[in-house]
Amino acid sequence: MNLDATGAGALIVVLVIALVTLATRWGGVFIMTFVPIGDRARQFITAMSGSVLVAIVAPMAWQGDSGARLALLATAVTMLVLKKPLPAIAAGILAAALVRQL
Repeated sequence: MNLDATGAGALIVVLVIALVTLATRWGGVFIMTFVPIGDRARQFITAMSGSVLVAIVAPMAWQGDSGARLALLATAVTMLVLKKPLPAIAAGILAAALVRQL
């Protein structure tokens, strides 16, 4: 099958990819409702999410500019004080924006 990559062909490809992505995400959630998750699996999932977060944030702290570092600091401090992720994320974004604006 050949599909033109310009015009409507590109739109068709994007729509098909979006539908496949949506189907796999919804299908995975649907299938996992029938699979019991034990304590060990739950602990593994919890630990992995933290590991992924550290793997994303650590390079920014190491190689990022002052805006990125201040954003991480503001996010961490706000999270420790308020223990709510949304204000912490907002504080990080605000800190990065202010530093980069100046």
